[in-house]
Amino acid sequence: MTTEVGPARVGDALPPLEIEITRTLVVAGAIASRDYQDVHHDAESARQKGSPDIFMNILTTNGLVGRYITDYFGPRAVLRRVAIRLGAPNHPGDTMVLTGVVEDVRGDTATVRVVGANSLGKHVTGTVTVTVPVPVPVPVPRAATDSAPQATAATPEATAATPQTTAATPESRS
Repeated sequence: MTTEVGPARVGDALPPLEIEITRTLVVAGAIASRDYQDVHHDAESARQKGSPDIFMNILTTNGLVGRYITDYFGPRAVLRRVAIRLGAPNHPGDTMVLTGVVEDVRGDTATVRVVGANSLGKHVTGTVTVTVPVPVPVPVPRAATDSAPQATAATPEATAATPQTTAATPESRS
């Protein structure tokens, strides 16, 4: 849902983003972030340690929060600071809903309070500072003037009516 938004204003609410928590998402996120703790991929180990199932690691959550912000602010958005805290775990079979509200705006930089909640409560809370650089205008080339040579397409009629110029060769000189 990448959009180009106008300047952010304090109080602006970002649209909610629902993320289905699948076993694949949990395991792939852990592997991608090189977090090989067994509680993120081995359900039996997670149960032995007191969890009902595997659960999402903080690095995956951090990436999803970053995606939420950049999807909203657009492709020029640059994350400057992500400060999050985990709460209730994200288990497979649940849904996390991310929401956000702009808390501060200074020039081209905004701070957004983010909450990600699931059926157990708040999974993640925190703030993200994002800069959306103002695009630099691209100079437009000046239009060609009448004195500039004009290119024309050759048509069969124009080609037939044009006398052919040939270079003189030593054999043709007599």
